[in-house]
Amino acid sequence: MTSGHTDCHFCLQSLRGRKYALREENAYCVPCYDSLYANPCEECKQPIECNSKDLAYKGRHWHEGCFRCAKCSRSLVEKPFAAKDEVLLCTECYSDEYSSKCFHCQKTIMPGSRKMEFKGSSWHETCFVCQYCRQPLGTKPLITKDNENYCVPCFEKQFAHHCYACKKVITSGGVTYHDQPWHEECFVCAVCKTQLSRQRFISKDEYPFCVDCFSKFHAKKCAACKKPIPAHGGAKYISFEERQWHGECFSCMKCSVSLVGREFLTRQDDILCHKCGSA
Repeated sequence: MTSGHTDCHFCLQSLRGRKYALREENAYCVPCYDSLYANPCEECKQPIECNSKDLAYKGRHWHEGCFRCAKCSRSLVEKPFAAKDEVLLCTECYSDEYSSKCFHCQKTIMPGSRKMEFKGSSWHETCFVCQYCRQPLGTKPLITKDNENYCVPCFEKQFAHHCYACKKVITSGGVTYHDQPWHEECFVCAVCKTQLSRQRFISKDEYPFCVDCFSKFHAKKCAACKKPIPAHGGAKYISFEERQWHGECFSCMKCSVSLVGREFLTRQDDILCHKCGSA
């Protein structure tokens, strides 16, 4: 600007008929102002003179012609850009170098666009949809199968098993018994209702029983002591003509000698050793 100021505040030379710059109400000739206050350009390192446009970003300054993408050199003036490690890049170059790729379409997710993240991968919002009904999943509950995402209703319709006991959908885990799926919490003893998914059980007439209930209600009874013969633990028993005995109960009715592994005789319902039976 030209002025009515008399002299340069720094070199004291006359400003009459000359351009000058003001700073804190003091007038400077252009050379003095540039030498004292002009910002150095980040790109060319030359001062940005007062008659040049000074573009600033986060405390750094550029000539208008130097404000360019560090990779493709296109001007960034009045265009969107991004910074990485203090380097300025146009949005296209930034996306190519650093932006996430959509797990579904494999195209770049542009800076500023909304992206969805799930299990360490990223999607365009429009790509993050149910594989079956194609409706956006957003933040809805979902289930993944074979790297494809499904809303819960579609997954249940297409893939889920229904519990044999309660008929509700089994979303995870479960137990298979007699080729039928069960919730773990529904797979219980037919008598005492104890959960059986993590313990031994015995099947009878297509129903599961815990070992204790089976022994109490369905185990074979010893012909001698009338107590149940355990159905677990590898318990040994003797069987003869539809009767069973504990190993320790299989003895002569008269002399009580053990008959396990020995010849014996029968008299009505009694079992006798060979000596007592022959007497």
